[in-house]
Amino acid sequence: MSLLGPQEDQKDSRATEPLWRAAQVFRLATLVYAVSYQVASVANYTRPTLSWAMVALMAVWSGLAAVGLSRNAAARPWLVAADQVVVVALMASTRLVSDQDWYSTHQTLPTTLWATNAVISAAILGGPWLGVASGAAISVVSALVRGQIDLDLWRDATAPVLISVGLALGLAANTARRSHAQLERAARLTAAAEARERLGREVHDGVLQVLAYVRRRGTEIGGPTLELATLAGEQEVALRELISEQAAPVHGGGDVDLGPLLRGEASTTVSVSAPAVPVLMARERAAEVAAVVRTALSNVELHAGGGAKAYVLLEDIGEEVIVSVRDDGAGFAPGRLAEAEAEGRMGVSRSILGRVADLGGTATLETAPGEGVEWEIRVRKLASRRERA
Repeated sequence: MSLLGPQEDQKDSRATEPLWRAAQVFRLATLVYAVSYQVASVANYTRPTLSWAMVALMAVWSGLAAVGLSRNAAARPWLVAADQVVVVALMASTRLVSDQDWYSTHQTLPTTLWATNAVISAAILGGPWLGVASGAAISVVSALVRGQIDLDLWRDATAPVLISVGLALGLAANTARRSHAQLERAARLTAAAEARERLGREVHDGVLQVLAYVRRRGTEIGGPTLELATLAGEQEVALRELISEQAAPVHGGGDVDLGPLLRGEASTTVSVSAPAVPVLMARERAAEVAAVVRTALSNVELHAGGGAKAYVLLEDIGEEVIVSVRDDGAGFAPGRLAEAEAEGRMGVSRSILGRVADLGGTATLETAPGEGVEWEIRVRKLASRRERA
């Protein structure tokens, strides 16, 4: 009878389990009220023995329904359908145990409060639409049994109460399902992120270190091993980019955390410091900033000298981020960058200055012979209107 598959049924059961348990507590409480109403009203019935039989049936069904609905998720659709039938039958039996003078001016036999259980069950199972439909149907049955089709809500609030209960519990059940789905999704994303981070650490501590070693040794040896060193370097860069992309969780609006992208550049010679909280940027802008840092670190490796170490610092200052890349290497004369550009060597100009300029940011260079090199890159997190245009 359920339209959901086994897995969906199981997820729905976990989401609405607290509501089902609370509903059965309410069912047993309303049974106590219904029995007390029977005790107070039995003297007015034309067939008191039959009325007690109906109350016994109501008590038995309350117990069966309470146990089944709270423990057996697979049987809930059938139990909810049976709940509607039992309630309608007991309401109709009012005409068998009392005369018109009584049933036209009093509650039906199982009492309106007890009949609400069927509406609650339908609402939890099927949401607000099924809850409202159940409330409306039971309201109509109640009116027909008592022979009073009265639209004066001030005199008879049965329909508004039952329909409101169906609507409210149905919305609550849907909210519980959505919240549970979001919680499960968050748990899956967290687990996936932790798995990627573990894998990234393992790759970084193993494969990347080996590739870096092969590249360095191949370059030092030269000759036939130079091609091997070049290939190892290319694979190292590609693998670092892949790890950085996988480590950067996507947030609302397609933003990514810049921190993991930069942490992927860490190695035995590169230290990266970033805030513990996410530093969110538009995905494209974050990728460009990471590419700038990657180029700066590549220059450190090529020109800073053997044994030089690099340090990357990420700062979040509100609407902007500041990324500092410095090394303790050989450095160079302040005018050397302009000379290299005049000689046609455009690597720094295009890969660093050009990228930062395209992002509407600034890149400041400080260096001197023997003093190392420091880049300070300042970029807005979001593109300005002019850039978007």
